Amino acid sequence: MVRSFFRVSRAAVLWALPALLTIPPARAQSYTITDLGTLGGASSQAHGVNGSGEIVGQALTASGDDHAFRYSAGVMSDLNVRGSISVARAINASGQIAGYYYSKSYQAFLLTNGKLQDLGNLGGNYSAAYGVSVLGHVCGSSYTRKNQEHAFLWKGGKMIDLGTLGGNYSSARGINKSDQVVGYAYLASGAFHAFLGSGGLMTDLGTLGGDLSQADAINDAGQVVGQAYLPGNVKAHAFLDETGPLKDLGDLSGDYSEALALNSTGSQIVGKASVPNSSGFIVYHAFLWSGGSMMDLNSLIPSDSGWVLSEATGINDGGQIVGTGTVDGQQHGFLLNPK
Repeated sequence: MVRSFFRVSRAAVLWALPALLTIPPARAQSYTITDLGTLGGASSQAHGVNGSGEIVGQALTASGDDHAFRYSAGVMSDLNVRGSISVARAINASGQIAGYYYSKSYQAFLLTNGKLQDLGNLGGNYSAAYGVSVLGHVCGSSYTRKNQEHAFLWKGGKMIDLGTLGGNYSSARGINKSDQVVGYAYLASGAFHAFLGSGGLMTDLGTLGGDLSQADAINDAGQVVGQAYLPGNVKAHAFLDETGPLKDLGDLSGDYSEALALNSTGSQIVGKASVPNSSGFIVYHAFLWSGGSMMDLNSLIPSDSGWVLSEATGINDGGQIVGTGTVDGQQHGFLLNPK
């Protein structure tokens, strides 16, 4: 089955000049928003975007099935992947798409120029792909013959078991051009930590002082983002790893944040963060982290848009951001374009 863990404004600074004059702070980047629509049903979710602005995700059809889609030049197209359920999770610069579909069991796939390739499994009856590199190499997770879920790297037509950190389970969520793979893996203690897999070795990236962490994405520079728990395991924050201790990216005044994607330099990071509310439930807003600050993306779109942006799942070097939010009472994928 497809697992998911952690479903769990700053004031402007005015610098005084000697003459007691002040310089107003630079205006935050603002965005226009585009509704990606659906495939005839009520909802959609965007999962990834490439440098050309092509977007992939999943959307409901008129018959109520979840189908993988590609959104390009203002049009959402059904990828017509086999199975009753299909999800497109990532797209690279060449337009290759990685994801999974369901037909009696979940199966990882890579779509290249319209041709579907099943990626196989590690001996069990389940696999799912979450990331694809510029080389068309894929990462994800699969059941082994022992029915344990393990992270994999697929390249050269072969699925490679990346192992764990001493426990029984792991899953890979991001990959770069150097075949560095990130995700989460269980320790013998039963906790799970973010990992970096490279050259056949799996490295524990640690936490922010708590017991748990998860890596969600890596860029070609080797920078990693994800979520890690703080001491006491009451709060979990988005992190950035640049081959050193994890950097805490903060929150939006709630207890949780998670970084889901980053650009090629790590200067812009997107994800989701909980916000204070009186509903009694955890409410997430999409965020952009830039210049050392985490900003609620809902404050950077027109106030009369009708949208509530709940998570941002992809960003490219042009500053385009994709994710999922609510508009007119329905969950839809969105595209943000910098103004």
